[in-house]
Order: sequence, then C-alpha cells, then structure tokens
Amino acid sequence: MSVINSDKAPEPVGLYPHARRVGNLLFLSGVGPRERGTKKIPGVELDENGNITSYDIEIQCRSVFGNVRAILEASGAQWTDLVDVTVFLTNMKDDFPTYNRLWAEYFGENPPCRTTLEINCLPTPIAIELKCIAHLKD
Repeated sequence: MSVINSDKAPEPVGLYPHARRVGNLLFLSGVGPRERGTKKIPGVELDENGNITSYDIEIQCRSVFGNVRAILEASGAQWTDLVDVTVFLTNMKDDFPTYNRLWAEYFGENPPCRTTLEINCLPTPIAIELKCIAHLKD
C-alpha cells in the first residue's frame, strides 16, 4: 500500500492521506471544494461566527472536481480512471439539479458508477464532498 498526498489539493482536515493505492485500486479520502493553503471555500460566504450565509453549488462542484483531479494526477491516475464516486450533498432538493448537470459536463463519456446521498452536514462549511475509487493502469 502506498500513501499519496497532492501538493495542489487542499490539506486534509484530519489525520488521513489524500489517497491510498492498493494494487491497481486508488481510494481517495473525502474531497471537498476548499482551496489549498487556506480555509477559503470557493462559492461560500460565512458570517462572523463561521455559519454559512450563502453558497453557490456550481462553484463548489467545479472546485471539488478540480481537487479530485489534482489528487488523481498526483497518484499517476487520470479523470477517466474513476470507477466509483460517492457524492455527499447537504441540500439534495436545491443542489442536485446543478450538480447533476455539471456531472454530465465533466463525465460526458463513460461516467463512473455514482451514489448520491443527502447528509445533515460535513466537517467544514461545504455543501458537497466526493469519495472516489479509481482503477489504475500498470
């Protein structure tokens, strides 16, 4: 097993790697839309207490997809190597249509399997997180 961390993806919020390779499989830890080197979350406005006052799910989706891509590339993988993605949304009713449209844009050809779940909250003030598995070529 090998541990992979990307110097382009945001730092984990806990003690875990960005990804771990086991044989030809690559398992990514949960990936959110934060920017590396900061706590800034693209598309999110917070009040003085750190509560979300507004957010743009399209901006967050594009950012999280970019972070996943950075981790894949640091692992020697490509976007097209993704085989299974679990998506966590905090507001399925409002955010699913935009997320689903962007999914089709990013995965137009041969998309990976996907499960989308609504959850109450995530560890940081984000509206989306992805958990991914990729199959690596030798």
